[in-house]
Amino acid sequence: MSEYSPPQINRKLEVNQWWITAILIAINVGLYGWQVLSGVDATSPTTADAIRWGADFSPMTFLEQPQRLFTSMFFHFGLVHLMLNMWALYIFGSIAEQMLGRFYFIGLYLLAGLMGSLLSSYMTIRDSYALLEHFDPSLLPHVGAGASGAVMGLGAALTILALAPPLPYQRFILDKKSLLIVMAINLAFGFMAAGINNAAHIGGMIMGALLALIWYISQKTNMTQIGPIIGLVIAAVTCTLFYQYCMSLIPPIEPLWQEILAHMKSQLGI
Repeated sequence: MSEYSPPQINRKLEVNQWWITAILIAINVGLYGWQVLSGVDATSPTTADAIRWGADFSPMTFLEQPQRLFTSMFFHFGLVHLMLNMWALYIFGSIAEQMLGRFYFIGLYLLAGLMGSLLSSYMTIRDSYALLEHFDPSLLPHVGAGASGAVMGLGAALTILALAPPLPYQRFILDKKSLLIVMAINLAFGFMAAGINNAAHIGGMIMGALLALIWYISQKTNMTQIGPIIGLVIAAVTCTLFYQYCMSLIPPIEPLWQEILAHMKSQLGI
């Protein structure tokens, strides 16, 4: 990625140009440090610790604490998980914040993360329906967390902007080949490696791509003031409707989830 006009090579981005990204990184790192100081294992947190610190566990999220769809974006399963996500957040966020503007950037980040949580939960609901037919331990609800859905949303947004013709006075020229390769590798790795919540990645990417497309159209049609607001409203309504749809699927599996939830609380002492 390089400056469009005038080109400046190897110029470091000043933090005051991407301070929202810096704050997001600081929040994630600060929470991780607080967790470690409170006794959470630095490399391999327990399931109980993850639940206590706001990770997403669909039976608990949908039956008791929907805020976990949001709080799970700020918990990470150890130092390596945190470092990978924060490095990607820096790479994508420092550019996206300057291109999209701070207000739209933070909206995209949070809504992409939320859509990632929702799609992950939807897949858990589908697995729970299958559990009603036959027991398979791999179909039991899993605990999920991390900023990767939101980060992949930023990556998808930049990829859409890289594929589109550059806007007049666009500050950065984006390397579409590199972005496509990075996003493809992340998706492929998510499908091949165990323990990666690829549904969260895909949900974040879908939302990031949608919001980038709306933003781009608003710039092309001179709707630079109202267009982004409309985009964020559309995205928020989409997340709300998807959440309501997921809630409508819960009744048939609620007895199963209540049993799973009671067992987890008993086992973990939470």
